Amino acid sequence: MSADDSRTAEAGRTVPPGPAGSTADGGPPLLEVRSLSRSFGPVRAVHEVSFTLPEGGSLGIVGESGSGKTTTARIVVGLDRADAGEILVRGRDRTVRTRGRAGRLARAREVQMVFQDPYLSLDPRTGVEEALRETLALHFPGRDHGRRVRELLDRVGLGTRAADALPRQLSGGQRQRVAIARALAVEPAVLVLDEAVAALDVSVQAQILNLLADIREQTGIGYLFITHDLGVVRCVTDEIVVMRHGAVVEQGPTQRVMAAPAHPYTRLLLDSVPRPGWDPEAIAGARRAL
Repeated sequence: MSADDSRTAEAGRTVPPGPAGSTADGGPPLLEVRSLSRSFGPVRAVHEVSFTLPEGGSLGIVGESGSGKTTTARIVVGLDRADAGEILVRGRDRTVRTRGRAGRLARAREVQMVFQDPYLSLDPRTGVEEALRETLALHFPGRDHGRRVRELLDRVGLGTRAADALPRQLSGGQRQRVAIARALAVEPAVLVLDEAVAALDVSVQAQILNLLADIREQTGIGYLFITHDLGVVRCVTDEIVVMRHGAVVEQGPTQRVMAAPAHPYTRLLLDSVPRPGWDPEAIAGARRAL
């Protein structure tokens, strides 16, 4: 993580911890992942990964490239299939094949994803309003889409001035706001954010993180943050899962793990953040020793 990344933590707003485990009425968690595993040939990308996300909670999955965090996210969303394990949203198993168009659309609405590069995730030929209308028409035919489009643009801080713009006419931060609005359009229970602020300038990162905090407070949506940036994790998550070589090495409340990490790899990640007195050679030696 760069020095600019670490400054994002100071610019963003800390989100108060939410509840852990089951819902307040004793029901199932919003999202539960049980013993998830996925291999690509001889490579074990994800192995026996388990975690829970409560209603309205925010959980971060952190690790270096190759740790398995993005593969885990893709399986949760439904872009990849697990070899073993279960994924449940409010107690319903997402790993069971869904038949029929209506069932598949309902399943897709449960969990939505915002990707790292908003320019690649948006159709360059489609304006902002048209992109939102297409999504709404697919999932909610017959509704007043004009009113809903205005609500979504207001929610992500764009307003109707951006409605006719093409992606190339928008800044990186504005494009990411459009991507968030499109994901929110289907009213998901869980929003997966895969390095969603990594491609943005530090000041814009802070704006997006504050926006996400506001949306979470207003809607009660659950967040699953996939990131290498410990500053982002510190700002916006209640719980943290640390992955290495496809497996979970540590997990728990964010503030506790960040203040007193129990696993050597978690300590290495924290020590790798540049700061006064930082010794990259010592960090490299510690990495080789793991």
